[in-house]
Amino acid sequence: MLIRAIAAAAIMAMSLAPAASQAQPKVAATAPAGGAYAFSFPPLMGEGDIALRQYAGKVVLVVNTASQCGFTRQYAGLEALYRARAREGLVIVGVPSNDFGGQEPGSAKEIARFCQMNYGVTFPIAEKSVVTGRNAAPFYRWARTQLGEAAVPQWNFHKLLIGRDGRLVAAFPSGVAPDSAALDAALDRALAQR
Repeated sequence: MLIRAIAAAAIMAMSLAPAASQAQPKVAATAPAGGAYAFSFPPLMGEGDIALRQYAGKVVLVVNTASQCGFTRQYAGLEALYRARAREGLVIVGVPSNDFGGQEPGSAKEIARFCQMNYGVTFPIAEKSVVTGRNAAPFYRWARTQLGEAAVPQWNFHKLLIGRDGRLVAAFPSGVAPDSAALDAALDRALAQR
């Protein structure tokens, strides 16, 4: 009798639990072997994709950017961070996006000129991409499968941190500046991994 009661309770709990497909976010991307290294971005200018696999063993900070945003001044902080920590193994990849407020309307040439003239950007910058929704670039769809909603940009200058092993380890909203203590601590941890 006790066994039947336990079995009935288990069956009832299973029927009340949400299906696995309902519990997981619905995204088109799946988590590939190799993590972030399976993805690449078309370059803003020039030839050859920005393949994340070329940064295997490094720490990568992927940032969706825009030229006409209140956070645009973060380009200066990102460039300073890149120059200060590149020797430790940090790479920054900028991904311009017009998803938020139409704040990146320029052409590839205009974006490149803006970044170079105003902020002296030397880190790689990808082609303008969609970073949210069902049409988001594959990397961003995958990121959501890894960290859930925290990985989905809510505005420009959202940051995704990839560890040396290609796993997505942290996400930072737009208001977290490149020189913030929180980002600095996460970078210290990621760069310390071998």
